[in-house]
Amino acid sequence: MKNIELGVNTICTHIGEVEDKQFKGAISPLFMTNSYAYENVEVLRYPRYFNTPNQEALCKKIAALEKTEAGLIFGSGMAAVSTALLAFLNNGDHVVVQNTIYGGAYNFIVEEFPKYGIEFDFTDGFSKEDFSSKIKTNTKVIYVETPSNPLMKITDLEMISRLAKERNLVSLIDNTFASPINQTPSDFGIDVMIHSATKYLGGHSDICAGAVAASNEHIEKIWNVAKNLGGSLSEYTVWLLERSMKTLAIRVKAHNKNAKKIAKWLHKNPLVNHVYYPGLKSHPNYKLAKKQMNGFTGMLSFELNESVNSDTFLKSLELIKPSMSLAGVESTILAPSKTSHALLGEEERKNQGISEGLLRLSVGIEDRKDLISDLKQAFEKSNI
Repeated sequence: MKNIELGVNTICTHIGEVEDKQFKGAISPLFMTNSYAYENVEVLRYPRYFNTPNQEALCKKIAALEKTEAGLIFGSGMAAVSTALLAFLNNGDHVVVQNTIYGGAYNFIVEEFPKYGIEFDFTDGFSKEDFSSKIKTNTKVIYVETPSNPLMKITDLEMISRLAKERNLVSLIDNTFASPINQTPSDFGIDVMIHSATKYLGGHSDICAGAVAASNEHIEKIWNVAKNLGGSLSEYTVWLLERSMKTLAIRVKAHNKNAKKIAKWLHKNPLVNHVYYPGLKSHPNYKLAKKQMNGFTGMLSFELNESVNSDTFLKSLELIKPSMSLAGVESTILAPSKTSHALLGEEERKNQGISEGLLRLSVGIEDRKDLISDLKQAFEKSNI
């Protein structure tokens, strides 16, 4: 069967499996070896070349979900981000970057690109003019993240794709927060999709991985850099990720449903100044999000008002875990100013709208009433 004929749950379950030809097992066998024969074989396999049986199979699943020709997997989300960017940028080139991106990606660009002689500019906003005004004669790439971390801002993917094609640029997106279930940027003409597979693709807070999906031509360029940088993934982690992705669609839909209800509850809470969730009609980009997303994700952020002590609030939570990462089946929460965006200066955080009272909530798949009860009791204990 062709991938295009299959539903998303079927793709998650069956595409990218390794066939167990010896014992006919129901799931992919795990090939733990790091050494393969080189004589009388069709493919020279080596883990750092991203072409072991488990690696190749998982890449097919990722590509099928993102509706692209090919994919690659990496040892972390940042390995995927850095390798993909360096594949299309050389000394003297320039990249236009959305100003609200993951703090680690921002830090990589600011600290590492000058060493390579790569120029960059961050946008001041999200309009076509904001992006096009930053494009130079040596610009090669546009890099965006939507929904953005942590304020859930939405970028118009069709506009970005059209602008990139007009200027002969390569468009890259960090699609982590949406996942391929909620958003397939290739539908809008985006060239390269990047994921921290540690998040929704893995979904169980037990692995670290990254992924890239694109055309064969673009993946070839990324692979040529990847094999030199060495950001490959261990066989066991590859196997765990393929296993986890079998339930990706049903997990993400549960995340979506819970997050929307909790966002509405927080929106009505007088102790909350603002809720950032694209599934709320009050979100400034609600119509755009509805147009280009199939679901609004399990991620949201909210800003406590001055009468709530944020430290006490976090310590008072009993079910929701204050934790660094996101998108696991369990609900987690953090203060971006102290974690994901701590590397940014205070002034830069302020410019991005990241206050000390801003909290990012990754809504899990627990019973919704239990999550709301936990939030309610934490508000009661932290209200000054």
